[in-house]
Amino acid sequence: MCEKNKRVNRWLATVFGEQAVPVFEVSARTIDVLDQLAQVSELRCKEVSLVIDDHRQKASEYGADGAHLQEVLLQGAGLQPGSVSKPTSDLLSVLEGTAEALKVKDTSMGSFVPAINKLTNDLAEAEKTDRRLGRELSAVRKKMAAMMILRKKLKEDIKETLQAQQVEAATAEERLLNMDFMKNKSKDLTYRNKMAQEKLASRQMQDCLTHQAILQLSEKIKALKQEILPLIKKLEPYSDLSPSPALARIKIEEAKMELAALDAELEEKVDFK
Repeated sequence: MCEKNKRVNRWLATVFGEQAVPVFEVSARTIDVLDQLAQVSELRCKEVSLVIDDHRQKASEYGADGAHLQEVLLQGAGLQPGSVSKPTSDLLSVLEGTAEALKVKDTSMGSFVPAINKLTNDLAEAEKTDRRLGRELSAVRKKMAAMMILRKKLKEDIKETLQAQQVEAATAEERLLNMDFMKNKSKDLTYRNKMAQEKLASRQMQDCLTHQAILQLSEKIKALKQEILPLIKKLEPYSDLSPSPALARIKIEEAKMELAALDAELEEKVDFK
């Protein structure tokens, strides 16, 4: 625990330098956290130190390479620093920028040509991809247009369905009201029929006086009248004759007897009681 406190105090003194370390609650938890931060900070500092050393080494190497190249230019081409014209310097800067953009190791044609070919291939692939994405975008737009049309049609169908449901609901409600009315009317008619039957029973109404019985009786009377017509026609020839009183009386008595028999038969068939 004392070693942790010392390590934390050294780290805090390094971090704050000449400034006073802020007052904090000293506990096992805070010491553990600060110790972990101190260890991480020391590792990061070591990594940064290594990176700085690496950059310094590379700068030294680049400086040596630059001095070597200046010596080569001076000895081979007789060029000294500052002796190159501005247009040439601009072209060299462009060449340098191109090399950096292409990420080539040098400015030779052997480095530029493969890099340019790679960029050309990348451009062709990009154009191919762009055309493919264009076709896909066109297909997606067509699908979206079809979906919009379908969505509009579905909205109209839903609206028509809701309207039809409202009409059906109103019709069903009207039918229910009519059904209730018919039920009530049927109950009322049933009650009236029962009261009429009780009233007829109290008055000792006979079946022979019903409307159906009267209609049947009327049909029987028509049939009997049709049976009497031949007899009446049979007596018509004798109505204009002047027979002898004795024979006439006999015929009259026979006709009376026949009519009486028919009347009796009619009375037997027609029973009003």
